[in-house]
Amino acid sequence: MEKQLATEIPVAVMTVDSETFVAHGEEVQEVVLPIASIDKNEPIVTRRELWSYYLYCNGDNGVGPNGYSLTLFQSLANSAGYDPVRGSGSSCNDVGASGQCVLPWGSGTKSVSSVVLVSNGLSFAVMTLIFTTIGSAADYGNFSRWLILTFTVICWGAQFASMSLTSPDRWRGAMALYMIGFISYGATLVFYSALFPRLARNTLHARTLREKYECGEVSAAEYEQEESLEKNRISNISTTHSNIGYVVTLCLNLSLLLPLARNTKVNNYVIVLTNAYWVLTGIWWYIFQQPRPGPSLPKGEHYLTIGWKQIWEAVRRWRELPYTFTYLIAFFLLADGLNTTGTLVTICQNDKFSFSFLESTYLGLAQAITSTMSTLGFWYIQRYWKIPTKRMFIVTNVVTMFIPLWGMIGIWTQKFGFHNVWEFWAYNVVFGLFQAPYYSFSQTMMAELSPPGFDNMYFGLFGLSNRASSMIGPNVIQAIIDKSGSNWMGFPFLFALCVAASLVIWFGVDVEKGRRAAIVFSRAHRAVDGACTSNAEAEKGDSDSPIAKDKKA
Repeated sequence: MEKQLATEIPVAVMTVDSETFVAHGEEVQEVVLPIASIDKNEPIVTRRELWSYYLYCNGDNGVGPNGYSLTLFQSLANSAGYDPVRGSGSSCNDVGASGQCVLPWGSGTKSVSSVVLVSNGLSFAVMTLIFTTIGSAADYGNFSRWLILTFTVICWGAQFASMSLTSPDRWRGAMALYMIGFISYGATLVFYSALFPRLARNTLHARTLREKYECGEVSAAEYEQEESLEKNRISNISTTHSNIGYVVTLCLNLSLLLPLARNTKVNNYVIVLTNAYWVLTGIWWYIFQQPRPGPSLPKGEHYLTIGWKQIWEAVRRWRELPYTFTYLIAFFLLADGLNTTGTLVTICQNDKFSFSFLESTYLGLAQAITSTMSTLGFWYIQRYWKIPTKRMFIVTNVVTMFIPLWGMIGIWTQKFGFHNVWEFWAYNVVFGLFQAPYYSFSQTMMAELSPPGFDNMYFGLFGLSNRASSMIGPNVIQAIIDKSGSNWMGFPFLFALCVAASLVIWFGVDVEKGRRAAIVFSRAHRAVDGACTSNAEAEKGDSDSPIAKDKKA
């Protein structure tokens, strides 16, 4: 029989070094691939369940909370502000305006761009608190199910409440609703994404493949590759559905924006329609989702405190998951740079197009259509040639990190660097072609590097790295903008941040070794059903596994 790792590695495995694992201070040679345990009592993913998962992604596309709400907020703030060059009482929208616009802020003033960046920074700070406090708690019982539902309903409520934002003096309300919607939207993305690794392990294809592996019909290497491709399949298809939803939503919005172009409340109607679409497509997940509860919360623990305890325990044992933590730290900086770059380009874009929802819709369509095509195209290429996830990630990453470089050129010339209409069209096309697959492959890499049974905890940390990382970038950039008076002065910092983080991921993260270390970590610290175990219990559990029995034979 082919050697399997399940019974050859003691539970106290600490680190991964090439193909050699170190256990209790002794090297264990000739180790093949560690394979994650699965809970065969979990229901197989049905077609209706998987499609309801995709439909939720279809509606949770970010058009409202991540797009229109920001445009409405910035528009009302710009209308409420004044030109500091011409003095209080002047309009930022006059023909002779200087291009600067400030709002009363505390005992002084702050530029509209800085106010937008501050709101983003505060939002990301709140997300950080959410992901660290209750991220790990979502791995227990049915807490994840109710957590996603709660954040979804909060986001829906904030979007529907945007109907009240009808005059410039309500810009503070627009800021509050934007932040609430943006925070809850970010939380839905993180905790909903944490579901797909478990779904991928329980599809009919994955479970059939698992049986073949346990019967010796496929090798451990083949099983590992196919399981990785299954994760990529669900990740890419869900991303594609998100982009399809983006296209459909924007097309629906044109049915309001064109005939009601002169209606002062058309922007509010558009946000409500966008949100209604999400409600219609998202509700099915809560109907067809099958129960896959985690273990019960340990006695004496609380949902609001166990997250911090587990994060501390994970950080304390970072040497057991070196590549996972290297990726999380580097991606924290990369996401900070790219997310803040996107916000800064959007601010420049809104200024250029005078906060037009119609123009934003056309640009969004260009991005959404190319995103859909590129996600499917990259997935076809990966599936056909069976290209590893990291290589696909690098290809998409190389292009997107040069977006802030292009903006940096705008410091020295008005001919290029996000000063022209065509550049924003080009940006949205390039963003669609490479950034959508980038998001898909980045979350698949996180799924590969997360210990099975700890999905929500590590996706919570990933959310901290991805969504909540931008509590640094916006604050640095708004300080630079306040001091220089130019939006473009923020791009050099963002470009340097993206390049440094990308190099760490490219050369410092080995996904294959990291995946094996994650599986070993899971065996050492949690049973098949996700419950925490002692070393003795884990060793006993391994001895009863099908692989262990096969080894004994």
